[in-house]
Amino acid sequence: MLILIAGPYRSGTNDDPAKMAANLKVLEAPSHSLFRAGHVPMIGEWVALPVWHAAGGKAVGDALYEEIFHPVAGRLLALCDAVLRLPGVSKGADNDVRIARERGIPVYERLEDVPGCADFATRAITA
Repeated sequence: MLILIAGPYRSGTNDDPAKMAANLKVLEAPSHSLFRAGHVPMIGEWVALPVWHAAGGKAVGDALYEEIFHPVAGRLLALCDAVLRLPGVSKGADNDVRIARERGIPVYERLEDVPGCADFATRAITA
């Protein structure tokens, strides 16, 4: 399955690049376990960041940022087979979950609940 990993990225960071990078590492933590279980992990920022940079984005929250980041997640959800919602406050991730549920896409809140991932769960989310 193509699985969108959703969770906090910008939330709670006050747009501090180091905090955002730390949040991205947390989002990436379960990706290897998903891959080992035969899935393809996807994170919206993996797509949005290079698109934003290529478009000339300069500052987090600028007009290009707003134009690109949340729409990327919506487009990815049209392709994804499931969502893994990681813990933490995030309006964007909550919106991803809402869209997924409206579309009948399974939403997992624990890595061990994703098919094939029970053996990997403990290691992945403790990054």
